Amino acid sequence: MKNTALTDKHIELGAKMVPFAGYNMPVQYTGVNQEHAHVRSAVGVFDVSHMGEFYIKGVEAEQLVQKVTSNDVSQLFDGKIQYSCLPNGKGGIVDDLLVYRISSEEFLLVVNASNIDKDWDWISSHNTFKATMENKSDSISLLAVQGPKATESLQGLTDVNLAEMEYYTFKIGTFAGIDNVIISATGYTGAGGFEIYFPNENANAIWDGVFKAGASNDILPIGLAARDTLRLEMGFCLYGNDIDDTTSPLEAGLGWITKLNKGDFIDREYLVNQKETGITRRLAAFEMVDKGIPRHGYPIVDSEGNEIGVVTSGTMSPSLKKAVGLGYINVPTNKVGNDIFISIRNKSLKASVVKLPFYKG
Repeated sequence: MKNTALTDKHIELGAKMVPFAGYNMPVQYTGVNQEHAHVRSAVGVFDVSHMGEFYIKGVEAEQLVQKVTSNDVSQLFDGKIQYSCLPNGKGGIVDDLLVYRISSEEFLLVVNASNIDKDWDWISSHNTFKATMENKSDSISLLAVQGPKATESLQGLTDVNLAEMEYYTFKIGTFAGIDNVIISATGYTGAGGFEIYFPNENANAIWDGVFKAGASNDILPIGLAARDTLRLEMGFCLYGNDIDDTTSPLEAGLGWITKLNKGDFIDREYLVNQKETGITRRLAAFEMVDKGIPRHGYPIVDSEGNEIGVVTSGTMSPSLKKAVGLGYINVPTNKVGNDIFISIRNKSLKASVVKLPFYKG
């Protein structure tokens, strides 16, 4: 079991620690609903140092990233970030990730903790380009400072004008007295905020600096359980639940990050054919009408009890006070407004297909 550079901080703060993706991680501090609400209304800090970071450098770095990812890397400029995925050569997804363009010859790929080794091996196996790869996952810490008061809380720590930063851009600058920190206008909550990347040796100083700077805004540490409920309210995919090696980007509603006209990339031909012939199932969002909480793996059925899909994520939404979920549903039953039924303990409970996001702020 690995620890992050901040594990001792979480234990001191009384966090409930659980194994997650090979790491000892804080799942909650005071309670999921309270932490969730605090991020939506104020500001909270997540330790997400378990995420993976790969640097791709060289004169053909862009060609390698373009080959292995679904989005169009040529549209990036220095300081711009792109959400993308790694097609697996069989129509599925190796992982979803963020692509940071530092320069025309240097990119940072941020991948999911559970897939670090798999992603590294996959990208390496396609590196026939003049590009070098460096896995910095074990030496980089990452804090996600999220919520409507994030900008106000952090501005005193940096000369970078945080209020002027556009969504999905980043700056490299001084933060809490530490040089060369990546300040990224990204997050997994839909509440706004920033993700801060820095070396492990600076973790305690930056953590303390963030909490001191945000004290007047009642900044609080937040666990991974609230991160999951926050992302689900926005309909953001979670790898291993909503997307995996058996789901195509088109089925997952990720056509917007799958640029079929960008030239050759892994699975391009498969995905072009799939788009032309049409998909038979699609990831859809639903809200429960009857009382019951949908969970990963529960069958989705029609009014006659015929199985038409499966739940991939589900929870009781802390913001909406109603149960919501995502699941793959056979086309055309997936249309917004359709009634479906979730099989929970041998009962068919009514739900309605809705448009994302669940939480509209």
